[in-house]
Amino acid sequence: MESAAITPIQYMLLPALACFILAGIHAYLGIHVLERKVIFVDLALAQISALGYAAAFLYGYDPHTTPAYLCSLGFTVAGAALFALSRLKKSKQPQEAFIGVIFVVSSAAAILVLDKSPHGAEHLKDLLEGSIVWVRADEVAAIAMIYAAVGAIHFFFRKPFFAITFTPDEAERSGLRVRWWDFLFYVTFGVVVTSSVQLAGVLLVFTFLIVPSLISSLFTNVFRTRLLFGWALSVLLSVAGLWLSYDRPSGPMIIVLQGAALLVAAVLRQKAA
Repeated sequence: MESAAITPIQYMLLPALACFILAGIHAYLGIHVLERKVIFVDLALAQISALGYAAAFLYGYDPHTTPAYLCSLGFTVAGAALFALSRLKKSKQPQEAFIGVIFVVSSAAAILVLDKSPHGAEHLKDLLEGSIVWVRADEVAAIAMIYAAVGAIHFFFRKPFFAITFTPDEAERSGLRVRWWDFLFYVTFGVVVTSSVQLAGVLLVFTFLIVPSLISSLFTNVFRTRLLFGWALSVLLSVAGLWLSYDRPSGPMIIVLQGAALLVAAVLRQKAA
């Protein structure tokens, strides 16, 4: 008896669920990133995470195994410490400059590491584009649990996290240990990024983080509205991208759609001004 053919809806079900989960946590973190004015921190952390996966790959571990994940997470935690330390008081140099340097160095290091592997170029491409269309049910369940744990931490410590993000000067004057809370923020951020890169790739992870939050910020300053709007928009564009990419790379398709949505939103905002 022949098995029934897989329909487009069945084909998209798990990837769409993964996008729903990714969009939720990244829409939230994206608001923090935009308000902190460290736009490329996600891209830098994602690249550090990719460097960790590349190092594990060089030593014979498949990127989807636990040892590779732990190696990548170790690299990302080290990156989180660097970002927390780069937040200098009364510095003339913006933190974004340090983040940019870290991104470039980690990118170059990943190229050097993978150059030693016979399949390095293919693996580097996978790290950039991801393979969300081939996500498995156990991977979706794993990221859901990880993101739920991170969400719980951010809910429990929402007061210091929000204070450092939205009123940093007041937070310092109140005696809040800014560097410590920054480190905790970036560690939890790094856990999310490490899991996301393994699933969706560096470029799509950055897009999930920045574009929906940026679009929502053009129309409202209310945190909850920005969060829900960004989440809904990201899910909608992701599902559309998955549908249109049935025979094309899904990650790049979703990225292009989100970029187009940002352009449309900017034009509408300009006309409304």
